[in-house]
Amino acid sequence: MGKFTKKRGIANPEVSTASLPDIIFMLLFFFMVVTVLRDAEIKVNNNVPSATELTKLEKKSLVNYLYMGKPLERFQATYGTKPRLQLGDKFADIAEIPLFLEKHRSMVPENQRPGISSSLRVDGAVTMGIVTDVKTQLRKTGQLKINYSAKKRVD
Repeated sequence: MGKFTKKRGIANPEVSTASLPDIIFMLLFFFMVVTVLRDAEIKVNNNVPSATELTKLEKKSLVNYLYMGKPLERFQATYGTKPRLQLGDKFADIAEIPLFLEKHRSMVPENQRPGISSSLRVDGAVTMGIVTDVKTQLRKTGQLKINYSAKKRVD
């Protein structure tokens, strides 16, 4: 019969970590490319009022943001200093609200469409005239879920 010997001193080779930095950088670049930082560039002054009783929005993907305020200084030469409405990335007239809402509604799945709401981000210096006109247009288009954005009051 043959003689059997145990291999006690032989260990498994270690895993090479030479490619680990390459994998880390590939993941880093992937997340940098696919991450969206901001949907829209705010082109109006938007110093929202502060409040004490606030509720947080649950599904932000179902919210249309309508910004109202004076255009920033770099846009005042083109658009003037009167309060303006901003829908998405561009200045708009009140008559363009139904098209803006319909574009957003078409991107939302049909079972979530009843949960769509509009959030008015109104600068504190804006008069209620433009806000009333926007709310009237929203009511005409059937968008009845409206809220006002505010920041938390620090006492």
